Amino acid sequence: MSTTETAIASAEAHSAHNYHPLPVVVASAEGAWMTDVEGRRYLDMLAGYSALNFGHGNRRLIEAAKAQLDRVTLTSRAFHHDRFADFCTQLADLCGMEMVLPMNTGAEAVETAVKTARKWGYRVKGVPDGMAKIIVASNNFHGRTTTIISFSTDQEARTDFGPYTPGFEIVPYGDLTALRAAMTENTVAVLLEPIQGEAGVLVPPPGYLPRVRELTRERDVLFIADEIQSGLGRTGKTFACEHEGVVPDMYVLGKALGGGVVPVSAVVSSAAVLGVYRPGEHGSTFGGNPLACAVALEVIAMLRTGEFQERATELGDHLHQELRLMVGGGAVETVRGRGLWAGVDIAPGHGTGREISEKLMDRRVLVKDTHGSTIRIAPPLVISKEDLDWGLDQLREVLRG
Repeated sequence: MSTTETAIASAEAHSAHNYHPLPVVVASAEGAWMTDVEGRRYLDMLAGYSALNFGHGNRRLIEAAKAQLDRVTLTSRAFHHDRFADFCTQLADLCGMEMVLPMNTGAEAVETAVKTARKWGYRVKGVPDGMAKIIVASNNFHGRTTTIISFSTDQEARTDFGPYTPGFEIVPYGDLTALRAAMTENTVAVLLEPIQGEAGVLVPPPGYLPRVRELTRERDVLFIADEIQSGLGRTGKTFACEHEGVVPDMYVLGKALGGGVVPVSAVVSSAAVLGVYRPGEHGSTFGGNPLACAVALEVIAMLRTGEFQERATELGDHLHQELRLMVGGGAVETVRGRGLWAGVDIAPGHGTGREISEKLMDRRVLVKDTHGSTIRIAPPLVISKEDLDWGLDQLREVLRG
């Protein structure tokens, strides 16, 4: 067997089959390119689901991590460390908020947001104990913990994992009338992705997010924006909510916050919301560790330049212009998205999303399918226009195929 086949066979034999990766084994990466164990180079058009917004091996982030590795990597929150205050201060300022609660993974941050909203509802809004309700959208993806899948409409994520956690109401994404009808005096929060990534990069109707913001204010309900995939430059703004002038009560962040170097996530909100916590009520051994803070501080500094948001805007406009030209030729039904983020729906008869992804892999381009007929395109924000165009040329060739 080849080196690739041997590595895949070993992984299949000794790891749980909770993923179905493309048959490529990456050995190294730089910028927007990855090299496999056979020495073949691939253009990364997925960027770790936006975790690698700043590219593979970004020197600023690697140097920040190396410098911290020589000092201290973990203290636990039993003690203070000298990077924590700066991280919380800088991230709160980037978000226009007051307080930060750091965690590690995106799912942990969503769980933290859920717990925070419930505690706020009981201690501040006055909801009777055990009665708090959180409204979410159909086709959401917020993670895979037991509580999070309890409010998922993806049966693949839910089946065989019950019993499910109560306290959630699911309404259609983009439907303000349904959202309004679902609200009661016990509603403590509305949790939404400003753009639904796993669902196929679904952008809500114009005006929807501002109306959600107005409605939640009117009803004394927290608006929680899950910007784990959409935030930190991906859409051409620091946060996807900014495209419609919306500031939520709470941001849920992850993925790119760790720069593809270490897992870093956080809930960012006001003192009135995050101030409900008392010592011992919530925590994480690794949350806000020195290494994570050092890398995230560099991410924040890079975002402050506006360079990456500008690149996502300019290259994103070009990406969507080129993708729109592919619609109508019989192979592509629709395209949508914002910034350097797109969902491409493949027409029936031209292959599934998985099949198109495999054909692109054969042409040294890596993307990821979702929901059967859709492929997602989300390259690192550092990709060159020339490389982006080359990747799109490969897609055209596959679709002609």
